[in-house]
Amino acid sequence: MIRHVRTVADLLSLMDGLLDAKTGDWWDGFYADRDREIPFFVAKPDENLVSYVERGLVTPGRALDVGCGPGRNAIYLARNGFEVDAVDLSASAIAWARERGGDLVRFRHDDAFATEGSYDLIYDSGCFHHLPPHRRISYLALLDRCLKPGGHFALTCFTAEEGTAAPDAELYRSGLNGGVGYNPDDLRWIFQDLDEVELRRMAEEPPDSPEFGKPFLWTALFRRN
Repeated sequence: MIRHVRTVADLLSLMDGLLDAKTGDWWDGFYADRDREIPFFVAKPDENLVSYVERGLVTPGRALDVGCGPGRNAIYLARNGFEVDAVDLSASAIAWARERGGDLVRFRHDDAFATEGSYDLIYDSGCFHHLPPHRRISYLALLDRCLKPGGHFALTCFTAEEGTAAPDAELYRSGLNGGVGYNPDDLRWIFQDLDEVELRRMAEEPPDSPEFGKPFLWTALFRRN
């Protein structure tokens, strides 16, 4: 517990505690039960990510998967010619990802905001909407530091119907309640320093599809100048 704030890092850490942001230990518990019947545990890549690759909107290069979970999207990228780093706060998730992906991906148990490097693609499926509002500052700093000029940032996050779509100030009173819901204009405003390539709802995919798709999620692809 921080006694006195001296730096921006101190302030962000203090606010994490005030909003009870999910920690690595919380996510370890979440991923401990591998038999959960929830979509995020399926070993399928996101349908939008497959679409970007198949249409040539993103091409093989160096990729970072932020909040990779059990590695389904990172493994897909590696199998399609990308050199992939993947990071998650949960040691349980990373252990599971390594079992699935072997040496295909450089999986790392760490805080994504500590990442250094230069990437052609930064992909996030389900991390951003769990961040408290003040951590968007850290998130944008990560993109500014690590996304190459001409590189792409791709995001999958909750719609306003799925997440908590309250103004930021209200979130500090009521809590995140499972995640933050966004609308397209929110995302365009937050990522205004990037050029929008595509922003749409995720397409519904049937259970027997090789891809994951649920329309309660936004999918967005941005490009850095």
